[in-house]
Amino acid sequence: MKRLRVAIDGPAGAGKSTIARRVAEALGLLYVDTGAMYRGITWVALQKGIDPVDAGALASLARDVHMELRPEKDGVRVWIDGKDITPFLRDPRVSRAVPVVSGVPAVRGRMMELQKELARRGGVVMDGRDIGTAIMPDADVKVFLTASLEERAKRRVKELRGYGHRIDPDQVGRDLAERDRADAAREFSPLVKAPDARLIDTTGRDVESVVQEVLTLCRTRLLKGEE
Repeated sequence: MKRLRVAIDGPAGAGKSTIARRVAEALGLLYVDTGAMYRGITWVALQKGIDPVDAGALASLARDVHMELRPEKDGVRVWIDGKDITPFLRDPRVSRAVPVVSGVPAVRGRMMELQKELARRGGVVMDGRDIGTAIMPDADVKVFLTASLEERAKRRVKELRGYGHRIDPDQVGRDLAERDRADAAREFSPLVKAPDARLIDTTGRDVESVVQEVLTLCRTRLLKGEE
């Protein structure tokens, strides 16, 4: 079977991680959550007392840190310098700081190097904000997921409460809106739909229907590759 490469992009809360993970499981492919990588480096920066706007310190951190993505039954775990930091990735402090940290060119450049290395191997479903445009511009299947801000805020509130965080729903909505602005305005590798990506609006849709739509795209591409 062709070592399919699938790129799934979109704004925060559009359902990228859930859909990408389910698609990867169905096709027996590696799932790579690039957002978790940026959250990981952000968490470490906060733990070390690095100001999210200190580009120089963040560049040094990104260069020196050792990051691993380890696929497990409950999803991909993020290990940094020998420590599993996955439980801390959804901390509200990380969510507020990650747009700034991920926008630092040196940080983004280093994370992109790691992501491209994984992409070159093929057999991967990767989700993020610049996968179809910068990481895998020649991906076999490209999808851009979106949803209304209201819907995405509701999902994120449910997710954060599931992690045990006490949060203000209104603040979650404001944070998402700011993340949208920062991602789209970022000079280096901004969030943008690739021209050849399939746009899927997940507002009001159940996960399974979206998963099946993406799987249909993937299986159609596989059949074409066998012709």
